[in-house]
Amino acid sequence: MKRLTILLAGMALSVASMAQQALWDKASAVSPVENADGSVTFNLFAPNAQKVEVSGDFNQISGMTLPMTKNDKGMWTVTTKPLAPELYSYSFNVDGMRMVDPSNTYMNRDITTYSSLFIVSKEKGDRGSLYSVNNVPHGTVAKVWYDSPTLGLKRRLTVYTPAGYDGKKRYPVMYLMHGMGGDENAWSELGRATQILDNLIAAGKAKPMIVVMPNGNTNCSAAPGEWSAGMYIPGHYTIKAKAKASMEESFMDIVNFIDNNYRTIKKREGRAVCGLSMGGGHTFGVSMLYPETFDYYGLFSAAPWIRGNMDLSNFAEKLRADKETCDLLQKLFDSKPELYWIAIGKDDFLYEPNKILREYFDEKGYKYEYYENDGGHLWRNWRIYLTMFSQMLFKNLK
Repeated sequence: MKRLTILLAGMALSVASMAQQALWDKASAVSPVENADGSVTFNLFAPNAQKVEVSGDFNQISGMTLPMTKNDKGMWTVTTKPLAPELYSYSFNVDGMRMVDPSNTYMNRDITTYSSLFIVSKEKGDRGSLYSVNNVPHGTVAKVWYDSPTLGLKRRLTVYTPAGYDGKKRYPVMYLMHGMGGDENAWSELGRATQILDNLIAAGKAKPMIVVMPNGNTNCSAAPGEWSAGMYIPGHYTIKAKAKASMEESFMDIVNFIDNNYRTIKKREGRAVCGLSMGGGHTFGVSMLYPETFDYYGLFSAAPWIRGNMDLSNFAEKLRADKETCDLLQKLFDSKPELYWIAIGKDDFLYEPNKILREYFDEKGYKYEYYENDGGHLWRNWRIYLTMFSQMLFKNLK
């Protein structure tokens, strides 16, 4: 009986130690380490591992895998070439198992994938600096619930209000949409939208604005694990319930909520809408449904779906054959929006439909602006596009 009591007491102490705050935890390695020449060294203590690699976006436009070497103390290490100022994501592969860096507490989630991250910055104003939290006035980020009568749901938005917002002065609004598999957390976390806007506004490069980041999955209320559906596996097709309407059809529920609850400029010249990939497709649709509601449109690596049809094969024929879409585009450009901006990387898998869309615009004489850079369907590019687009907005507002 005495032995049983001692055993139970030991088990209780063990459980308590696992549950208590980790006050004295210490990483087994220092990683990553930024070196004087701009290179970065990764370290992982794994004495029993047979093969370790690090994979990340170290070559700027696509993934790269670097083999690591082990010393006699069981520490695996590798050093990159000098890296340009940027936000970088990476992970380790240990004997075939992917893992984040246990020595780096900074990470992000992209759908179901977690990656460790670090930022390289060499001087004020470079990309690394732009994506960092700097000593500037900070805006406020809130997770806000709103009612969507069109969808029959209570839904959640991420809303950024700029430094100085006090509910008295009116501000323009940028509606910023995520891609497939994302949610209302994507732009504020993966996209560094908060840091980008804080830093651009503080530098006088962007107008102070409200930024609204909706959840584009219209059969969901919020991000996975943060609404009543519970802790399901994130993914675009995880929730099987059919939505009552599309994002485009329900979009004015969001606009009306923001106008009724924030000090906004309630006219066309005070509204912009933009998005990446699926969100770019939503922007394309919104531009046609509400041609005089927004003055600025940004398509970032967009999927320019025709009325929700995700099949972009034979896109040129489908676009020209859809009279309703052609008529709506004509009405949109007849209304003379201030800016219609298209941006995409040369290696993006959506490059061809974007090229076809631009060719159609050229044939019709529609006024738009275009930006093309290296790389594919990457958050790195979308942060660049957000940075550029934000600086083009609301220049005519006093």
